[in-house]
Amino acid sequence: MTTTAPAIRVTSIEKSYDDLHVLRGVDFEVAPGSIFALLGSNGAGKTTIVKILSTLLGSDSGAATVNGYDVTTEPLQVRESISLTGQFAAVDEILTGRENLVLVAKLRHLPNPRQVADELLERFNLTDAGARRVATYSGGMRRRLDIAMSLIGQPKVLFLDEPTTGLDPEARIDVWHVIADLAKSGTTVLLTTQYLDEAEQLADRIAILHEGRIIANGTLAELKALLPPAKVEYVEKQPTLEEIFLALVGKNEASQNTEVQS
Repeated sequence: MTTTAPAIRVTSIEKSYDDLHVLRGVDFEVAPGSIFALLGSNGAGKTTIVKILSTLLGSDSGAATVNGYDVTTEPLQVRESISLTGQFAAVDEILTGRENLVLVAKLRHLPNPRQVADELLERFNLTDAGARRVATYSGGMRRRLDIAMSLIGQPKVLFLDEPTTGLDPEARIDVWHVIADLAKSGTTVLLTTQYLDEAEQLADRIAILHEGRIIANGTLAELKALLPPAKVEYVEKQPTLEEIFLALVGKNEASQNTEVQS
């Protein structure tokens, strides 16, 4: 029987800033071609984990691999196989959408950068806006362009750090469709979010990060099994992800090591 190695493996990662202990021994694995949601409140340590995995920040202890490469000893190989999209779209507003894509393709030394740009504009439903300056784009269009830019070079792993922050509901749904399509095409996506409905809609697995620790990790069905269904007028009501999240983060320290095994 053959097993597929995780696209991302995190083992006992710790990180502190002076007296602030941000990560307190974080462990999780992400299967190739899946969407893994790291769910937590502001300040839980989500962005710190993304920075460590993308080699932008070193950990104090523990180990992590991305695509089989160690983030500490093989950072160049890690960077060549990943892409990162932060909370704010990293696009040049002076350039057009097509010019942004062509620029990144040229920086990555890809052949036929204009063809690469045109294919991505079509894939992300931006062809009609390709010749317009990005300053005229809506928030959702900028985010779609930002994700398109991050896919140039076909990275195997994509880190999305709160990708729908500040977007209106319609734009958020557009981005959700893009993320789901990426996973279907084989891209591994690690998504950090504080939006419970986002994790519920997109993720194959969800890990809840609270006070620097993973306090639960599993599929949505496994997380729902942690709480008993509520009975309303003799009809069982399954707990929502919001109810699960609030119940878990409200528990005392002794129960913060809950881990659902797949």
